[in-house]
Amino acid sequence: MKRHLRPGLAAIIMFACILGNRTLEADPVLHVLVQLPLLGVCGALLAPRREWCWAQGGFAPLLAALFGIAFWMLPRSIDGAVTFPVMTAAKFLSVPLIGMLLAIGWRQAHALLRGFLKAQTVSMAGFMAFLFTHSPVRLCNNYLIDDQWRLGFGFLFLAIGLAMVWTIPLLFNARPRASPRTRAEPMTHVQSGVPA
Repeated sequence: MKRHLRPGLAAIIMFACILGNRTLEADPVLHVLVQLPLLGVCGALLAPRREWCWAQGGFAPLLAALFGIAFWMLPRSIDGAVTFPVMTAAKFLSVPLIGMLLAIGWRQAHALLRGFLKAQTVSMAGFMAFLFTHSPVRLCNNYLIDDQWRLGFGFLFLAIGLAMVWTIPLLFNARPRASPRTRAEPMTHVQSGVPA
């Protein structure tokens, strides 16, 4: 995407999330699996492209982003964003910042760190799916047990989808590359002559 289009797209997404906040918060699936990721995308679109010295290797911004994601995955935080206006404002301010930090750190992260974070994301989604589908009590006061189950299955589908999206390309790109020794090299014939 062209750089100059990103602020406009981020503004449109943010405006849509604010305008439809009540509708999105009324359904836990839309609230957690649609609105929160969209707010994160807003921040990612606004992330500067330059490399920061404090973000070398991506560890600092990614660690801060992971703490923020873990906070907003807590049932009490989800419930508070629906109940308290202060938490709602904190959601609209902090989640885009989390997305921005995630984008900054992801660009500078090593491939091994990216793979580790992908595996952790899938496992976290699977854990949240188990938590919301097997809890005998309501974890969020604003949502019913049936809503809680639907959110759990949403996390399950998310975990399966992410695992497929991140794993299938590896299967097709895992072809062994020919080493320089096994590559065909042109044969050169050297003829030596004895002067008469």
